[in-house]
Amino acid sequence: MGKSTAAGFFRARGARIADTDQLTRDLTRPGQPALSQIKETFGSDVISPDGSLRREKLADVVFGDSVALKKLEAILHPRIRELWLAQAETWRKENASLGIVVIPLLYETRAELYFDKVVCVACSENARRERLLARGWTPAQAQGRIAAQMPVVEKIARADFVIWTEGAMENHSRQVDAILGRIGV
Repeated sequence: MGKSTAAGFFRARGARIADTDQLTRDLTRPGQPALSQIKETFGSDVISPDGSLRREKLADVVFGDSVALKKLEAILHPRIRELWLAQAETWRKENASLGIVVIPLLYETRAELYFDKVVCVACSENARRERLLARGWTPAQAQGRIAAQMPVVEKIARADFVIWTEGAMENHSRQVDAILGRIGV
């Protein structure tokens, strides 16, 4: 929790950013093939009258059912990966000094294999739960989302760098500066 804020700090320091949450929103806009496949797989209940995805309804379905979650991931993850890989290739061709792909399920999708360094943006499970509840999620929805991801302690252990997001924003900013200093950017 805090990935977007950390990405904003990196962006402000010149990094190129691809956010897979935004890529997901793009892929699930009305008229997109992924949205059609989601409707076909999960039914019209997950689509609003204006043709847009009812994200909360879909989340209710998939975060309570591991088989349904796997079906959704099979629809979205290959498309998302294709987009961020293309973006990273563009950055390489442009000789960008730093490109960052924000991937909430990095290890779960084995995407870490594509990167030189991994930054884990983390907070305690209690803070994570509180932040999800503050966004209007029910306790059951928050627990389902947390349960669908690798425990944060495992992510921290596997990462090259960690940004701990509990505390003042200036602390987050300093952590970003320290990481950039260590990688020489």
